[in-house]
Amino acid sequence: MIPPADTPQVARVVSRAQVGLAAPLVEVEVHLGPGLPNFAIVGLPAAAVRESRERVRAALVCCGYELPAGRITVNLAPADLPKEGGRYDLPIAVGILIASHQLRAARPIGGYELYGELGLGGELRPVQGLLPAAAHAAAAGHELVVPAANAWEAAMAAPRVAGAAHLREVCARLAAGSVGDPAGDPDAGPTTEPVAGEQAGARREAHARPPHPCAAARELPDLCEVRGQRAAKRALTIAAAGSHSVLLVGPPGSGKTMLAQRLPSLLPPLEPAEALEVATIASVGGRGVDHASWGCRPFRSPHHTASASAIVGGGPRARPGEVTLAHLGVLFLDELPEFDRRVLEGLREPLENGSIAITRAALEVQYPARFQFIAAMNPCPCGYQGDPSGHCRCAPPEVEKYRGRLSGPLLDRLDLRVDVPRVTESLWGAPAREVPSAELARSVAAARARQIARAGKLNAWLSVRELAAHCALDAPARALLDASSRRLLLSARSQHRILRVARTIADLAGRERITREQLAEAIQLRRGWGEPEEG
Repeated sequence: MIPPADTPQVARVVSRAQVGLAAPLVEVEVHLGPGLPNFAIVGLPAAAVRESRERVRAALVCCGYELPAGRITVNLAPADLPKEGGRYDLPIAVGILIASHQLRAARPIGGYELYGELGLGGELRPVQGLLPAAAHAAAAGHELVVPAANAWEAAMAAPRVAGAAHLREVCARLAAGSVGDPAGDPDAGPTTEPVAGEQAGARREAHARPPHPCAAARELPDLCEVRGQRAAKRALTIAAAGSHSVLLVGPPGSGKTMLAQRLPSLLPPLEPAEALEVATIASVGGRGVDHASWGCRPFRSPHHTASASAIVGGGPRARPGEVTLAHLGVLFLDELPEFDRRVLEGLREPLENGSIAITRAALEVQYPARFQFIAAMNPCPCGYQGDPSGHCRCAPPEVEKYRGRLSGPLLDRLDLRVDVPRVTESLWGAPAREVPSAELARSVAAARARQIARAGKLNAWLSVRELAAHCALDAPARALLDASSRRLLLSARSQHRILRVARTIADLAGRERITREQLAEAIQLRRGWGEPEEG
């Protein structure tokens, strides 16, 4: 029974907002007071949040509840935090039912966090960005009530999650105090027998850790499918072992894209903590968490018409861009010079720091961006400069303008620059023995294990101090690096990156110290356009 309109009633329900990868607490306060009928939502709501008034109104009526007469005021606190999306529909509806005494929770409502968009008939629809909220809720010791479609996602981070399909089911569970039980039929009523802690933990583990944590890895393209290109395959193996960036340069049809697409087959699956971090980014990125790709490293390949905001992140709400969606995976940019200059220059910070800061007038968000960068391009506008076919007809100014689209600071941040010449061997005869990705991946995994044991990180991310500690050179190697620096006019950054690559080559060979031969290979892989020949 709804209390008289002249009796003020207040209810408080807990939810969370999404700001970048953070999930600040939001308290949904519902006040019922006397006066003319009015339904107001305050607390800096976006348009989708303001529209929840009509969704909540229709859902309550269709579920057989009464909409209280008088003034309904919903405050989303804190008031200065922007609120967006339909995730607040469910806490608003439950708050109204509690304030009007149509729902009495068996346990204090402050121990729950509620999320979900309501359909007009009371159905619960999934919401985006729920995984960060689940992680923060678990840290606070709260139980979660989420749409059934979000239950697996939330169970990755939270120990007790209830997936519900309908508003009536949520109300029944709250009234019975059985929120943590498995979701059931909204018309069947709640299950009053609580689930034992061991069973709940086992159920969450089954959801959050699929039997095959990287099932999609078996379907990745294999490097042995690429004929020839021994030097490029060697460079890709080195890059995979140390998470180094690569620039592939060659004529059309030489296999640059095929090589780049097969780099993920050389990389090990993500560790559980890394997989959760990648899933969190996917959750807030809008595409959601894919059960089939759990534990697999992301591979992002945006089109060259993508904007700077799409690549590095941005927009009014500072969404993550491709550099963040590729975190702990691979970012592949094909036809590199065709990208907008602002896009390319925006890559410099994440390539150097492994993170990206997006600042807006009222918002500043820091996203991780520790991706492995691989790019492909032609040597000239027509693509055939230096090809034995002699098809190139580009004038020197055209070639210079084409290459000039890539700035010196950007090229200086690329570890390996690999020539991918036209394939000369037959593609249809009996192939020579090609090394499969699985065999190379074992060498890559062993080299990565050495790096983690030695420095706690991969070689591509060693600091200058760590380079001095782990990349010491003997006298012949030091003399080679000094001579190459003078002849090739290497910057200090280039020398540091050469040392990181040389350290990775030594790790692949199982050596503790960098030899002159390994340093020479790293220098050769570093050479770029217009640099003088050594001799």
